[in-house]
Amino acid sequence: MKRDDRYFAKIMLFGEYSVILRSMALTIPYTHFNGSFQFILQDKYTDYQYARQSNLQLYHLLGYIRRMAQQKLLLSDFAIEAFARDLSNGMFFESSIPQGYGLGSSGALIAALYQRYVKDKRITRNTSSQEIIRLKEELSQLESFYHGTSSGIDPLNAYVNYPLLIAEERERIELVKIPEPPQLEEGAVFLINTGRPGKTGPLVNVFLERCKAGTIDADKLIQLTNSTIQALLDGEGRTFFKHLRDLSDFQYAYMRPMIPEDFLSLWKEGLKHDDYYLKLCGSGGGGFLLGFTRNYKDTKRRIADQGSEVIPVYKMESLKELT
Repeated sequence: MKRDDRYFAKIMLFGEYSVILRSMALTIPYTHFNGSFQFILQDKYTDYQYARQSNLQLYHLLGYIRRMAQQKLLLSDFAIEAFARDLSNGMFFESSIPQGYGLGSSGALIAALYQRYVKDKRITRNTSSQEIIRLKEELSQLESFYHGTSSGIDPLNAYVNYPLLIAEERERIELVKIPEPPQLEEGAVFLINTGRPGKTGPLVNVFLERCKAGTIDADKLIQLTNSTIQALLDGEGRTFFKHLRDLSDFQYAYMRPMIPEDFLSLWKEGLKHDDYYLKLCGSGGGGFLLGFTRNYKDTKRRIADQGSEVIPVYKMESLKELT
Protein backbone atom coordinates (compact mmCIF):
# COMPACT_ATOMS: atom_id res chain seq x y z
CA MET A 1 0.00 0.00 0.00
CA LYS A 2 1.49 3.32 -1.07
CA ARG A 3 2.28 5.67 1.77
CA ASP A 4 1.59 9.40 1.65
CA ASP A 5 2.63 12.22 3.94
CA ARG A 6 -1.01 13.32 4.17
CA TYR A 7 -3.34 11.61 6.61
CA PHE A 8 -7.04 11.83 6.07
CA ALA A 9 -10.11 12.40 8.19
CA LYS A 10 -12.40 9.50 8.93
CA ILE A 11 -16.14 9.04 8.88
CA MET A 12 -17.82 6.34 10.88
CA LEU A 13 -20.65 5.49 8.51
CA PHE A 14 -22.34 3.23 11.04
CA GLY A 15 -21.71 2.21 14.63
CA GLU A 16 -21.51 5.53 16.47
CA TYR A 17 -22.72 4.84 20.02
CA SER A 18 -23.83 1.27 19.22
CA VAL A 19 -20.20 0.13 18.93
CA ILE A 20 -20.01 0.81 22.68
CA LEU A 21 -22.65 -1.91 22.97
CA ARG A 22 -20.48 -4.13 20.75
CA SER A 23 -22.36 -3.77 17.49
CA MET A 24 -20.59 -3.84 14.15
CA ALA A 25 -19.11 -0.56 12.89
CA LEU A 26 -17.95 0.66 9.49
CA THR A 27 -15.48 3.51 8.94
CA ILE A 28 -14.13 5.10 5.77
CA PRO A 29 -11.34 7.61 5.03
CA TYR A 30 -12.52 11.06 3.98
CA THR A 31 -9.95 12.74 1.76
CA HIS A 32 -11.62 16.16 1.74
CA PHE A 33 -9.90 16.93 5.08
CA ASN A 34 -6.30 15.95 5.83
CA GLY A 35 -3.18 16.80 7.80
CA SER A 36 0.59 16.43 7.51
CA PHE A 37 3.77 17.38 9.35
CA GLN A 38 5.43 20.62 8.29
CA PHE A 39 8.29 22.75 9.63
CA ILE A 40 7.99 26.38 10.66
CA LEU A 41 9.83 28.72 8.25
CA GLN A 42 10.72 25.78 6.02
CA ASP A 43 7.42 24.59 4.58
CA LYS A 44 4.16 26.22 3.60
CA TYR A 45 1.75 26.96 6.40
CA THR A 46 -1.27 29.20 6.79
CA ASP A 47 -0.93 30.68 10.28
CA TYR A 48 2.27 31.25 12.23
CA GLN A 49 0.55 31.32 15.63
CA TYR A 50 -1.28 28.10 14.80
CA ALA A 51 2.04 26.49 13.86
CA ARG A 52 3.67 27.57 17.13
CA GLN A 53 0.70 26.32 19.15
CA SER A 54 0.73 22.98 17.34
CA ASN A 55 4.47 22.64 17.98
CA LEU A 56 3.89 23.32 21.70
CA GLN A 57 1.12 20.74 21.89
CA LEU A 58 3.40 18.19 20.26
CA TYR A 59 5.99 18.90 22.96
CA HIS A 60 3.35 17.94 25.53
CA LEU A 61 2.70 14.75 23.58
CA LEU A 62 6.46 14.07 23.59
CA GLY A 63 6.44 14.33 27.39
CA TYR A 64 3.59 11.84 27.61
CA ILE A 65 5.40 9.35 25.37
CA ARG A 66 8.62 9.74 27.36
CA ARG A 67 6.80 9.07 30.63
CA MET A 68 5.20 5.95 29.16
CA ALA A 69 8.62 4.74 27.98
CA GLN A 70 10.27 5.43 31.36
CA GLN A 71 7.53 3.42 33.06
CA LYS A 72 8.09 0.63 30.50
CA LEU A 73 4.46 0.89 29.44
CA LEU A 74 4.96 2.08 25.87
CA LEU A 75 3.63 -0.54 23.46
CA SER A 76 5.37 0.71 20.31
CA ASP A 77 9.05 0.98 19.43
CA PHE A 78 8.90 4.77 19.18
CA ALA A 79 11.91 6.86 18.05
CA ILE A 80 11.55 9.38 20.87
CA GLU A 81 14.77 11.33 20.34
CA ALA A 82 14.11 11.72 16.63
CA PHE A 83 10.71 13.17 17.52
CA ALA A 84 12.36 15.57 19.97
CA ARG A 85 14.90 16.75 17.36
CA ASP A 86 12.16 17.43 14.81
CA LEU A 87 10.19 19.44 17.36
CA SER A 88 13.26 21.53 18.20
CA ASN A 89 13.51 22.28 14.47
CA GLY A 90 9.96 23.62 14.47
CA MET A 91 7.85 20.67 13.35
CA PHE A 92 4.08 21.07 13.62
CA PHE A 93 0.97 19.33 12.31
CA GLU A 94 -0.84 21.34 9.66
CA SER A 95 -4.41 20.10 9.40
CA SER A 96 -7.65 21.07 7.70
CA ILE A 97 -9.63 18.55 9.77
CA PRO A 98 -12.08 20.46 12.01
CA GLN A 99 -11.81 19.65 15.70
CA GLY A 100 -14.89 18.50 17.61
CA TYR A 101 -16.71 17.41 14.44
CA GLY A 102 -16.31 13.65 14.73
CA LEU A 103 -13.89 13.38 11.80
CA GLY A 104 -10.83 12.07 13.65
CA SER A 105 -8.55 15.14 13.82
CA SER A 106 -6.34 13.64 16.55
CA GLY A 107 -6.47 10.25 14.83
CA ALA A 108 -4.87 11.66 11.68
CA LEU A 109 -2.11 13.25 13.74
CA ILE A 110 -1.39 10.01 15.60
CA ALA A 111 -1.34 8.03 12.34
CA ALA A 112 1.19 10.48 10.88
CA LEU A 113 3.26 10.30 14.07
CA TYR A 114 3.25 6.51 14.06
CA GLN A 115 4.31 6.34 10.42
CA ARG A 116 7.19 8.77 10.99
CA TYR A 117 8.59 7.41 14.26
CA VAL A 118 7.53 3.75 14.42
CA LYS A 119 8.36 1.18 11.76
CA ASP A 120 5.92 0.97 8.86
CA LYS A 121 3.69 -2.07 9.31
CA ARG A 122 2.47 -2.16 5.69
CA ILE A 123 -1.11 -3.16 6.30
CA THR A 124 -2.74 -4.96 3.34
CA ARG A 125 -5.99 -6.84 2.80
CA ASN A 126 -4.09 -10.02 3.66
CA THR A 127 -2.99 -8.74 7.06
CA SER A 128 -4.54 -10.84 9.83
CA SER A 129 -7.18 -9.40 12.13
CA GLN A 130 -4.89 -10.10 15.09
CA GLU A 131 -2.11 -7.96 13.60
CA ILE A 132 -4.53 -5.14 12.86
CA ILE A 133 -5.86 -5.26 16.43
CA ARG A 134 -2.29 -5.11 17.77
CA LEU A 135 -1.64 -2.03 15.64
CA LYS A 136 -4.91 -0.52 16.89
CA GLU A 137 -3.77 -1.01 20.49
CA GLU A 138 -0.46 0.78 19.84
CA LEU A 139 -2.27 3.66 18.15
CA SER A 140 -4.87 3.75 20.90
CA GLN A 141 -2.22 4.21 23.56
CA LEU A 142 -0.73 7.20 21.72
CA GLU A 143 -4.12 8.83 21.07
CA SER A 144 -5.09 8.43 24.73
CA PHE A 145 -2.97 11.52 25.35
CA TYR A 146 -5.78 13.55 23.78
CA HIS A 147 -8.87 11.78 25.08
CA GLY A 148 -7.88 9.97 28.27
CA THR A 149 -9.06 6.78 26.59
CA SER A 150 -9.18 5.90 22.91
CA SER A 151 -10.59 3.01 20.91
CA GLY A 152 -7.76 3.43 18.40
CA ILE A 153 -10.23 3.23 15.49
CA ASP A 154 -9.69 6.81 14.28
CA PRO A 155 -5.89 6.62 13.96
CA LEU A 156 -6.14 3.09 12.56
CA ASN A 157 -8.48 4.27 9.81
CA ALA A 158 -6.16 7.19 9.00
CA TYR A 159 -3.12 4.90 9.01
CA VAL A 160 -4.45 2.17 6.71
CA ASN A 161 -6.47 4.63 4.55
CA TYR A 162 -9.06 1.99 3.73
CA PRO A 163 -12.61 1.13 4.86
CA LEU A 164 -12.63 -0.84 8.10
CA LEU A 165 -15.23 -3.26 9.39
CA ILE A 166 -15.26 -3.77 13.15
CA ALA A 167 -17.16 -6.94 14.00
CA GLU A 168 -17.61 -9.79 16.46
CA GLU A 169 -17.74 -7.57 19.53
CA ARG A 170 -14.66 -5.61 18.41
CA GLU A 171 -12.56 -8.78 18.32
CA ARG A 172 -12.29 -8.76 14.50
CA ILE A 173 -11.22 -5.87 12.27
CA GLU A 174 -11.04 -6.25 8.51
CA LEU A 175 -10.20 -4.09 5.52
CA VAL A 176 -13.29 -4.32 3.33
CA LYS A 177 -14.62 -3.36 -0.08
CA ILE A 178 -17.81 -1.33 -0.35
CA PRO A 179 -19.56 -2.36 -3.57
CA GLU A 180 -21.55 0.04 -5.71
CA PRO A 181 -25.21 -1.01 -5.52
CA PRO A 182 -26.52 -0.97 -9.11
CA GLN A 183 -29.92 0.33 -7.95
CA LEU A 184 -28.40 3.54 -6.50
CA GLU A 185 -26.40 5.03 -9.36
CA GLU A 186 -27.81 8.53 -8.67
CA GLY A 187 -27.36 8.31 -4.90
CA ALA A 188 -24.77 9.79 -2.59
CA VAL A 189 -23.40 9.99 0.93
CA PHE A 190 -23.15 13.56 2.22
CA LEU A 191 -22.49 15.74 5.26
CA ILE A 192 -24.41 18.69 6.69
CA ASN A 193 -22.45 21.16 8.82
CA THR A 194 -24.38 22.15 11.97
CA GLY A 195 -22.00 25.07 12.47
CA ARG A 196 -20.88 24.12 15.97
CA PRO A 197 -18.57 21.51 17.51
CA GLY A 198 -19.99 18.64 19.50
CA LYS A 199 -19.04 17.43 22.99
CA THR A 200 -18.61 13.68 23.11
CA GLY A 201 -18.24 12.97 26.84
CA PRO A 202 -21.57 14.31 28.18
CA LEU A 203 -23.56 12.80 25.33
CA VAL A 204 -22.01 9.36 25.79
CA ASN A 205 -23.10 9.53 29.43
CA VAL A 206 -26.64 10.45 28.33
CA PHE A 207 -26.65 7.53 25.91
CA LEU A 208 -25.49 5.01 28.50
CA GLU A 209 -27.98 6.29 31.08
CA ARG A 210 -30.84 5.96 28.57
CA CYS A 211 -29.76 2.42 27.69
CA LYS A 212 -29.62 1.51 31.38
CA ALA A 213 -33.07 2.99 31.97
CA GLY A 214 -34.50 1.18 28.94
CA THR A 215 -35.37 4.42 27.14
CA ILE A 216 -33.09 3.28 24.34
CA ASP A 217 -33.57 -0.34 23.25
CA ALA A 218 -29.91 -1.36 22.99
CA ASP A 219 -30.65 -4.68 21.28
CA LYS A 220 -32.78 -2.95 18.65
CA LEU A 221 -30.05 -0.39 17.94
CA ILE A 222 -27.47 -3.16 17.53
CA GLN A 223 -29.75 -5.10 15.19
CA LEU A 224 -30.49 -2.03 13.04
CA THR A 225 -26.82 -1.09 12.81
CA ASN A 226 -25.64 -4.59 11.92
CA SER A 227 -28.37 -5.11 9.31
CA THR A 228 -27.63 -1.79 7.61
CA ILE A 229 -23.90 -2.47 7.44
CA GLN A 230 -24.40 -5.99 6.11
CA ALA A 231 -26.80 -4.85 3.38
CA LEU A 232 -24.31 -2.19 2.25
CA LEU A 233 -21.41 -4.65 2.13
CA ASP A 234 -23.59 -7.14 0.24
CA GLY A 235 -24.42 -4.48 -2.38
CA GLU A 236 -28.15 -4.76 -1.66
CA GLY A 237 -29.18 -1.17 -2.30
CA ARG A 238 -32.92 -1.44 -1.68
CA THR A 239 -32.48 -3.49 1.49
CA PHE A 240 -29.78 -1.10 2.63
CA PHE A 241 -32.10 1.91 2.35
CA LYS A 242 -34.91 0.08 4.14
CA HIS A 243 -32.67 -0.63 7.14
CA LEU A 244 -31.17 2.85 6.90
CA ARG A 245 -34.61 4.45 7.14
CA ASP A 246 -35.37 2.40 10.25
CA LEU A 247 -32.05 3.44 11.79
CA SER A 248 -32.65 7.12 11.01
CA ASP A 249 -36.16 6.88 12.49
CA PHE A 250 -34.81 5.17 15.62
CA GLN A 251 -32.23 7.91 16.22
CA TYR A 252 -34.87 10.60 15.67
CA ALA A 253 -37.24 8.96 18.16
CA TYR A 254 -34.86 7.86 20.90
CA MET A 255 -31.60 9.82 20.52
CA ARG A 256 -33.06 13.32 20.26
CA PRO A 257 -30.56 14.92 22.71
CA MET A 258 -27.75 14.14 20.23
CA ILE A 259 -29.49 15.96 17.36
CA PRO A 260 -29.13 19.78 17.32
CA GLU A 261 -32.64 21.14 17.83
CA ASP A 262 -32.56 23.41 14.79
CA PHE A 263 -31.92 20.38 12.53
CA LEU A 264 -34.80 18.23 13.80
CA SER A 265 -37.20 19.49 11.13
CA LEU A 266 -34.68 18.79 8.36
CA TRP A 267 -34.20 15.27 9.73
CA LYS A 268 -37.97 14.71 9.90
CA GLU A 269 -38.48 15.99 6.33
CA GLY A 270 -36.20 13.28 4.99
CA LEU A 271 -38.17 10.60 6.78
CA LYS A 272 -41.49 12.10 5.69
CA HIS A 273 -40.69 12.22 1.97
CA ASP A 274 -38.33 9.20 1.83
CA ASP A 275 -35.89 11.03 -0.42
CA TYR A 276 -32.99 11.24 2.03
CA TYR A 277 -32.18 9.94 5.51
CA LEU A 278 -30.03 11.59 8.16
CA LYS A 279 -28.12 10.00 11.00
CA LEU A 280 -25.55 11.03 13.57
CA CYS A 281 -21.95 11.45 12.48
CA GLY A 282 -19.90 10.77 15.58
CA SER A 283 -21.41 11.69 18.93
CA GLY A 284 -23.69 14.43 17.63
CA GLY A 285 -24.68 17.51 19.59
CA GLY A 286 -23.09 19.53 16.81
CA GLY A 287 -20.39 18.78 14.27
CA PHE A 288 -21.70 17.15 11.10
CA LEU A 289 -24.81 15.17 10.36
CA LEU A 290 -24.42 12.28 7.92
CA GLY A 291 -26.92 11.82 5.10
CA PHE A 292 -27.75 9.25 2.43
CA THR A 293 -29.91 9.75 -0.64
CA ARG A 294 -31.01 7.87 -3.74
CA ASN A 295 -31.23 11.12 -5.72
CA TYR A 296 -28.38 13.48 -4.97
CA LYS A 297 -29.46 16.39 -7.19
CA ASP A 298 -32.97 16.60 -5.78
CA THR A 299 -31.78 16.17 -2.19
CA LYS A 300 -29.14 18.87 -2.56
CA ARG A 301 -31.79 21.29 -3.85
CA ARG A 302 -34.35 20.37 -1.18
CA ILE A 303 -31.89 20.80 1.69
CA ALA A 304 -30.56 24.07 0.23
CA ASP A 305 -34.15 25.36 0.14
CA GLN A 306 -34.26 24.75 3.89
CA GLY A 307 -31.09 26.77 4.46
CA SER A 308 -28.45 24.05 4.83
CA GLU A 309 -25.54 23.09 2.61
CA VAL A 310 -24.85 19.55 1.42
CA ILE A 311 -21.18 18.52 1.39
CA PRO A 312 -20.66 15.39 -0.76
CA VAL A 313 -18.64 12.54 0.70
CA TYR A 314 -19.11 9.95 -2.05
CA LYS A 315 -21.44 9.80 -4.99
CA MET A 316 -22.48 6.24 -5.73
CA GLU A 317 -20.74 6.20 -9.10
CA SER A 318 -17.47 6.91 -7.30
CA LEU A 319 -17.79 4.17 -4.66
CA LYS A 320 -15.22 2.23 -6.67
CA GLU A 321 -12.70 4.60 -5.05
CA LEU A 322 -13.31 2.68 -1.84
CA THR A 323 -12.49 -0.73 -3.32
